[in-house]
Amino acid sequence: MAPHGRRTRRPTLSQLRAFAAVADNLHFREAAAEIGMSQPALSGAVAALEESLGVRLLERTTRRVLLSPAGERLASRARTVLDAVEDLLEEAEAARAPFTGALRLGVIPTCAPYLLPTILRLVHDRYPALDLQVHEEQTASLLDGLVAGRLDLLLLAVPPGAPQAAGAGGVETVPLFDEDFVLVTPSGHELAGRDRLPRETLRGLELLLLDEGHCLRQQALDVCREAGRTEGVPATTSAAGLSTLVQLVAGGLGVTLLPRTSLHVETERNELLATACFADPAPARRIGLAMRAGTARRDEFAVLAKDLREAMRPLPVRLVD
Repeated sequence: MAPHGRRTRRPTLSQLRAFAAVADNLHFREAAAEIGMSQPALSGAVAALEESLGVRLLERTTRRVLLSPAGERLASRARTVLDAVEDLLEEAEAARAPFTGALRLGVIPTCAPYLLPTILRLVHDRYPALDLQVHEEQTASLLDGLVAGRLDLLLLAVPPGAPQAAGAGGVETVPLFDEDFVLVTPSGHELAGRDRLPRETLRGLELLLLDEGHCLRQQALDVCREAGRTEGVPATTSAAGLSTLVQLVAGGLGVTLLPRTSLHVETERNELLATACFADPAPARRIGLAMRAGTARRDEFAVLAKDLREAMRPLPVRLVD
């Protein structure tokens, strides 16, 4: 090993990648399989890195691999370097050929079934070289994935007054459209088919909501709070998805609020369900795109947002420029 303070050569990316894989797995065979390298080559790369840096990174025994104190400190540095190289390659690819390669799109569950047909049709027709990879997750998981680099772009609900510039976590939002909430009731309910309902109607209804973690649950509660609903009026959490939620309504267990884009799929063919609309301005939510601040694909995503708005024009929404 080189004397302290002297380096025989600079580390290579291959050496850093091998060390990062071992640090993540603490197992040479699993690390080698993860990065597609033979185990002897991986061991040699880590040994060469130790030689270059002049420090011991791993403690090896016959049964296990441990990070040395220096290895603990330098593992995160190695990952930072590798992430920076990936960012460089991503920027070069985006500059060379927009709308090519992979686009990892995260979508919230209360949008995915109703908006994906439009999105997939647009990508197929206009961006045939784009490898769209869709991930349906709740909002918190999507934002974590975006910040961590696991996802590239999100389609989710954003507060109407939220700033578009980067905020907490370095995330920028681009609004696409607003859509009204509609009250869904059993077909025999006294409010079935009503129009121009005042929001105050929500104060005493048996309201069914999605489970904790769904942004639509909190949005519905916010609408009820604005309508003067008190905490003492029960709001029953009953469903993990909108399809189950409307079945509970059809069974007479209560009423619920659905975004207008979901009505065709969730209620149109069920004779046990009815809808009622609110007076203007109706309670609504805003749907937009979210991206990492400073992403190399910002211009590409701005074009995509514009094309998505146009593609969604036939939907029951109000487009936002």
